[in-house]
Amino acid sequence: MKIRGAGRIARAVAQGLRIAAYNYRGDNAEDFRQYINGIAEYLRSTRPTAVSLPNAIIFILHRLSMALSDNVDELKEVVIKSANEFIEYSKKATDNIGVIGAKRIEDGDNILTHCNSSAALSVIIHAFKEGKKIKVYNTETRPKFQGYITARKLLKAGIKTTLITDSAVRAFMKKIDKIIVGADTVAANGAVVNKIGTSQIALAAKEANVDFYVAAETYKFSPATVLGEYITIEERSPKEVIRNIEVPSNIIIRNPAFDVTPPEYIDAIITELGIIPPQASILVLKEHYGWAIRDYLLKELSIDE
Repeated sequence: MKIRGAGRIARAVAQGLRIAAYNYRGDNAEDFRQYINGIAEYLRSTRPTAVSLPNAIIFILHRLSMALSDNVDELKEVVIKSANEFIEYSKKATDNIGVIGAKRIEDGDNILTHCNSSAALSVIIHAFKEGKKIKVYNTETRPKFQGYITARKLLKAGIKTTLITDSAVRAFMKKIDKIIVGADTVAANGAVVNKIGTSQIALAAKEANVDFYVAAETYKFSPATVLGEYITIEERSPKEVIRNIEVPSNIIIRNPAFDVTPPEYIDAIITELGIIPPQASILVLKEHYGWAIRDYLLKELSIDE
């Protein structure tokens, strides 16, 4: 949890592979490939839900697998260059989302956001810099209180901000014009996995007829879901919930970190390539992750054999 947010996690993983390649001291190409793959699997195991993490890995490993060289220095350069390319693309994508998404924000809008999303913040801050007078309500986002990070960033940008408890969302919904949240994973059917509580906000928005937007870079779309693979929802320690509170020793405490918002509760997904309906997620995956879907499929076939 020292690194939070799907985009930052993805960039950190790319940086990790870049560092690993740079520090490799052997001279055997096959050993280097195995070394990088081992580091990649270790990094992959750290956070099971945010698909940006494995997507960053497959972005780099795919390019390494396509490199025909037996020269270790050349292979190291492939990994380092690919990692740099991914990191740079990630940063530009977030900014582009802000430019595109800001067009959906109108002067005088009251906006609700949840957790701490760089993409969602990019939309809000770009709209404010365009001169639109907006006000933001953001949730505390328990139990880790990422909403306080969001509040500080909004206030630093000069945006009028009100922090509310997660359970107060429905009570404030009548004041809200638009909702903008981020995403940790976008599935092929348009369902969005995001911080726990997102689906409840979407449900309240649907009831109140408030537009619900998801801001997500295309590297948060999951190629594996095209093949029917389920998204693992990370469940974290109960200690995050109880903190210093005394509770009965025999009580069961559940602390899922994410939930799934169905596509019918989402008005649109704002990506760096444009705004799409959630039902078009499969088209984004086929267009931009066809090679990754093929790699997944080949891997599954090799396992079956």
